[in-house]
Amino acid sequence: MSSTRVLILGVLLDGPMHGYEVRRRLELWGADHWANVAFGSIYHGLAKMADEGLLTIVDKGRGGKTVYEITDDGRLEFQRHLLSYWREIKPIVDPFQVALTFMDRLSPTDLANAMESRIAQLRMSIEMTERAIGGKAGYGAARHIDECLRLNIRHLRAQLEWAEEALGKVRNGELP
Repeated sequence: MSSTRVLILGVLLDGPMHGYEVRRRLELWGADHWANVAFGSIYHGLAKMADEGLLTIVDKGRGGKTVYEITDDGRLEFQRHLLSYWREIKPIVDPFQVALTFMDRLSPTDLANAMESRIAQLRMSIEMTERAIGGKAGYGAARHIDECLRLNIRHLRAQLEWAEEALGKVRNGELP
């Protein structure tokens, strides 16, 4: 089961909602940054999980807004996957790893420039994510949602530390 499906089921544990409400909740949590949620897939996921019996339609709604509610089967499915996510270690898929694999295909100047650009982007991402911590609570997000942001910051900082060190190696002719 995809992370998006588990997130949808988890959001619906709070009560019936239509797709836009589910999307807004996931946006508030910043799930597009740490869970790779494609917000357009939420509506398809809701309909598919309703077909699978994990959700039920409780109201066709005004303006075409279908309201979904999690079923007992959906609760069991959510619980099963939630516990497995705590126990499994899976690799983080990052296209940047592809760039690392082929760093030797760039000139030292192009590689250094690309690394400097990445370092600047990492610093900006860290700063933006740090500013978001604590700000979501005013919009109804639970306190522990900030932990997703804190973990993301640590990943970004680790990559920043690596990039700064690797840039020094590139400049000294030690890489690639």
